[in-house]
Amino acid sequence: MKRIGLLSDTHGFLDKEYFEFLKDVDEIWHAGDIGTNEIADELQEFKVLRAVFGNIDDHIIRSRFPAHQKFEIEGMKIFMTHIGGYPGRYAPPVKSEIFKNPPDIFISGHSHILKVMPDKHLNLLHINPGAAGNRGIHKVKTVLRFVLNNKNISDLEILEKPRK
Repeated sequence: MKRIGLLSDTHGFLDKEYFEFLKDVDEIWHAGDIGTNEIADELQEFKVLRAVFGNIDDHIIRSRFPAHQKFEIEGMKIFMTHIGGYPGRYAPPVKSEIFKNPPDIFISGHSHILKVMPDKHLNLLHINPGAAGNRGIHKVKTVLRFVLNNKNISDLEILEKPRK
């Protein structure tokens, strides 16, 4: 069993309340637009960090994290990227890979819109954690946590905070 914290689009900002929400997770996954190397350091010092760079991330973040992460955990294939689209509308850079080798969970950020939705055609779950930072179109900041256990996802919880 692995407890996962998931966030995206921090754009150089981490609310201290996020650490309380994520205190019991085993790993934190960041789906891009981290914003600063200091944010990545802070997350990595707190928990195991898996991250991808986003379109606003500089050369330092890009040298530290890949554009795409593919890995297996608890028997589930995970594919995480920043700009990935949605079921039925996947982004061209990842579409062929998703169709050729569908993951169990496809994670992307970028839109600043929280969405958890199945792709019944490819038998995968798409997750976009929304945005945890203060920059962008969103009015509510969101961070997720969930449990992966023996090829199952459960206990999905959302922290929502008004954006000020």
